[in-house]
Amino acid sequence: MNMPWNRLDADLFERAQALLGEEWLARDADLAPLLPVVLERGVGQDWHKAGTFRHHLAGVARSLALWRQPRDIRLLGLLHSVYGNAFVDLVKFDAGSERGRMQALIGEAAEHLVYLFCTMSRTQFVQKLLAGELAADGSMTLHRNGPEPRQTITLTPHEVAAFAIVSMADSMEQWFSWQEDIYSRFPHVDGTRQQSVHWAASLWPGPMRPSSRMLGQIAGLGLALQHPGLRERLPLPPVFGQCSQALDAGAEAAAVALYWSVVQLDQPLVDADAAIATLEQAVRLNPWVGEPQMVLAQLYLGAGRDAEAALAAESALQCFSAWGNAWDKRVQWDAWIAWTRILLQSAREGSWPQRLDKLNNIALKQ
Repeated sequence: MNMPWNRLDADLFERAQALLGEEWLARDADLAPLLPVVLERGVGQDWHKAGTFRHHLAGVARSLALWRQPRDIRLLGLLHSVYGNAFVDLVKFDAGSERGRMQALIGEAAEHLVYLFCTMSRTQFVQKLLAGELAADGSMTLHRNGPEPRQTITLTPHEVAAFAIVSMADSMEQWFSWQEDIYSRFPHVDGTRQQSVHWAASLWPGPMRPSSRMLGQIAGLGLALQHPGLRERLPLPPVFGQCSQALDAGAEAAAVALYWSVVQLDQPLVDADAAIATLEQAVRLNPWVGEPQMVLAQLYLGAGRDAEAALAAESALQCFSAWGNAWDKRVQWDAWIAWTRILLQSAREGSWPQRLDKLNNIALKQ
């Protein structure tokens, strides 16, 4: 059966390479001046989901840079929670007294986006966007956060498009099994569940399994950008076929389960044929993330199937280059890319080690 391999886009991969490592932020003329201001607020010490708040902010900004978003949208990515929001209690800048300082740093237009993103009901925003509840021009009416009666605001089409794209990057950077359990079925979370009853779900970081639901929701946010009032507002992220494809909920859940069964070695351990077949099915169900394809490439190499390994590794590299963040949060995005490049090099050269200990020696030559 044919596999849904992706061809590597050389220009996209080159953009991704420029964002590997942490030094890219210091080279970004628009974002670098903000780094000292943000870092002095202790973001590198704050916990945030699978890492620190600094890691999260930089990861969101990285995806937006990779997706060629304009300056104000990339600044929003770096600062999207600095005034706090309904999801986190972190407040790094006081919206009541420091908006003027932020406006002086990034400009009034960019600060307006940051303030609006932090103070609007993001839960309601996601619910309405996924339900297609947009005006003919692409605008959206929703509430601000806060006690009842809550203020009603109207987002312009540009703001809706910007917040949809930032929400895609935001969710991809942070969501994994621990968050999926404590925030189960977001954006329709059951707020009555007690931590003492669901203590097993609360243990951080949990198994670090990829989310079984969030990727399909991200695809839905991308599909919303096809609305006539939004389509030409901003560059479309290069994921899900330029935001043109959905991901079926059942297919997503099954693909995660199949992938995780191989990762957890819940497959026959002597011959790899069952694990290979399992991962091939996972990739068919969800061809939009790189990690299953990368693991499959290594299994192909071990089986002496170098040509197929090259196709799988190249496809995985394309996925990693399109996202700018990892789907499987056990290691960071740049590490997934580094190992995938090793696999692709080995497949092309026919140089995959036969001895187990020699895996420790392999290095990238290009």
